[in-house]
Amino acid sequence: MSITKDILYVGVNDHEIDLFESQYPVPNGMAYNSYAIVDEKIAIMDSVEAGFADEWLNNIRTALKGRTPDYLIVQHMEPDHSGSILRFLEAFPDAVLVASQRAFVMIRNFYGADLAADHITVAEGSKLQLGRHELTFYTAAMVHWPEVIVTYDSFDRVLFSADAFGKFGALDVDEEWTCEARRYYFGIVGKYGGPTQTLLKKVAELDIAAICSLHGPVLQENVDYCLNLYRIWSSYEPEEEGVVIAYTSIYGNTERAVKLLAEKLRANGCTVVLHDLARCDMFEAVEDAFRYSKLVLATTTYNGGIFPFMHTFIHHLTERGYTKRTVAMIENGSWAPAAIRVMRGLLEKSKALTYTENNVTILSALNDKSMTQLEALAEELR
Repeated sequence: MSITKDILYVGVNDHEIDLFESQYPVPNGMAYNSYAIVDEKIAIMDSVEAGFADEWLNNIRTALKGRTPDYLIVQHMEPDHSGSILRFLEAFPDAVLVASQRAFVMIRNFYGADLAADHITVAEGSKLQLGRHELTFYTAAMVHWPEVIVTYDSFDRVLFSADAFGKFGALDVDEEWTCEARRYYFGIVGKYGGPTQTLLKKVAELDIAAICSLHGPVLQENVDYCLNLYRIWSSYEPEEEGVVIAYTSIYGNTERAVKLLAEKLRANGCTVVLHDLARCDMFEAVEDAFRYSKLVLATTTYNGGIFPFMHTFIHHLTERGYTKRTVAMIENGSWAPAAIRVMRGLLEKSKALTYTENNVTILSALNDKSMTQLEALAEELR
C-alpha cells in the first residue's frame, strides 16, 4: 500500500489475537503498523510483534524491490512494535538503529544486549536526512511509555505518531475510526492526559497532511477532526451531553430500577446508554463514562462492599483520572445497604466530580419511597 509516492505500508494484520494486552477484546483483530520511507536512504518505521516477523520482512523486501534499509527507527518499545528488531538486524545487518536514549536501555532490558554496534540516539528536535525527506524527532514521554518519540517528515507532511491516534482492529476490516479509537485511547492512553496535551502542543506547529500511527488506518481525510478529539479526550472534558448508567444486578431488582430511570430520562429527551457490567465489554463502559457528561452507578451491597464488577469498573475510572463529570448513585441492600458509601469512598481519588443531591436506596425491591427517590433523580439528571 502506497501512502505517498515515497512512503509505503509494510505492516501486518493479526487475526489470531483475542485480547489485546490480555484485557481488551478485539473481535476484529489488530494491526501492527510499519512504514518504509524510500529515498536516497531508506528508513523503516518500527517493527512488529515477533510472531509476524517473517511476514513483515517479506513485506519490506517486496516494497523495496532489491534495495535494503539503512535505518530502523524505533519509536516505541512495547513488544507489539519492537518484537522483531532482532530478526530485522539479522536480515539487514548493516542497518542502523535510531531511537531515544531510554529506548536503547529498554532494548538491552528486553533482549539482553546491544543489538547494533552502530546506532543513533535522538532527542527533542533531532533530525535525520534521507535525501529530500528530512525527519524531525519529538519526544512524547508517557504517551504512553517514557521512551516514546514521534517523527515528522517535512517533505510529505506526515506525522508518524507511535501509539497516539491508534485504534483497535485490523486494517483489512472496514470499521469507523472514532469508536474504537476512543475505546483504545481511554483504555490504554487515558491516564496520561497531561503528556498527551504536551504532545498536541508540539504537533500543533506542524503542517500535517497525514498521521501514520502504529495501530489502525492512516488518517488523511479528517486529520483536524482526529486532532480535536484527542484535545477533548486528553483534557478530560465530556465529548457529549448524555447519561451513562453502569449497573450490576443479581436478581433483577436493581436492573428494573435502572431501566425505569432510563425510560424517564429518555422521555425527557436525554441520551442514555446502559451497561450491565457483568456482561458487557468493560472497556466500552469505560469509554462511554468518559464520552458523556453524567454517570449513574447502580449496584448491590455485596459482602459488606459492592458487587465485584462495579468495584472493577470504578477502579478503571479512577486509574485513568476520571473527572469533570456529574455522578449519581443507586444502591440496593436487603438489610444493610452500604453501596453508596463504598462507591463514594472509591471515587475519592477522582477530583472535580459533582455529586447529585438525589440518590436512590432500594431495600430489596422498589417501593413507594424508592420510587419517589428515582423520580427526583430523573428530574435532577434531565
